[in-house]
Amino acid sequence: MNAIRKHAVLYLMMVPVVAYFILFAYYPLVKGLQVSFQDYRLMGNRPYIGFHNFETVLHDPMFWRSFWNTLWIGAGIMICGFLAPLILALSLNEVLQNWYKKTAQMILYIPHLLSWVVVGGIWIFLLSPDTGLVNLLLVKLTGHSPIHFLSQESWARSIMIGSAVWKDMGYNCILFLAGIVGINPSLYEAARMDGATRWQQVRFVTVPQLMNTMKVVILLNTMGIFRIFDQVFVMRNPAIARKVDVLMMYTYQKGIMEIRIGVAAAASFFVVLFTLLITMAVRKLTRFDEV
Repeated sequence: MNAIRKHAVLYLMMVPVVAYFILFAYYPLVKGLQVSFQDYRLMGNRPYIGFHNFETVLHDPMFWRSFWNTLWIGAGIMICGFLAPLILALSLNEVLQNWYKKTAQMILYIPHLLSWVVVGGIWIFLLSPDTGLVNLLLVKLTGHSPIHFLSQESWARSIMIGSAVWKDMGYNCILFLAGIVGINPSLYEAARMDGATRWQQVRFVTVPQLMNTMKVVILLNTMGIFRIFDQVFVMRNPAIARKVDVLMMYTYQKGIMEIRIGVAAAASFFVVLFTLLITMAVRKLTRFDEV
């Protein structure tokens, strides 16, 4: 009781945070679970139908196609979104001019601040077969005819992965640079005294010391695999929909376009379940809780 009185101000400060999560996270989660067991209608009766909505989702080929699309695109974003900023951060760390390093960080971080409406528009413009910069350079340098990147299934997933990595590369790069700054300089001094080259210092000092930061970035990328939506919603079109429609797009289609709220709620809980399972698996494989 004395401890509560002593820290009463701190407990009081936690009340708005707890209230926020109850109102905007846990209550909608519980309400969504209730809806998933109902034949939910916007008006009229909403009878409980047991696990019928879940069975409908599991027997829907579009759900499983969306599931595999999500895994393909999400895995690509997770891997490339880890390696690209890591290599970039290690390269920037070797730059001696401080002004160049800060300018590069700022330029790389700007896409992360933009919404997917803006980023998607930029990529659609760049990849346009008529006026896009990519095709203009392709025709100019190679004489190759323009490629319809955004209407060919063979390019669809690669474009989704590439644009997502480009957008968030600056953010992840800053995380790695922050980890590099925290490395004890005496480790580099000891390595130099032992005759280590710059490459050996990076390999045997920087990279091992960044292990905890790597775990954080991998986990963050993993948690975002099944949350992909804005990007696909902005950049998809009927020609490539079969290759890029993800689980969140499936949920949107069922809940908003078809007004099948119960089915959409059931699908969303599969998304939550998949996210939980893959996050737990990655935590176990990376030994996230071990320092």
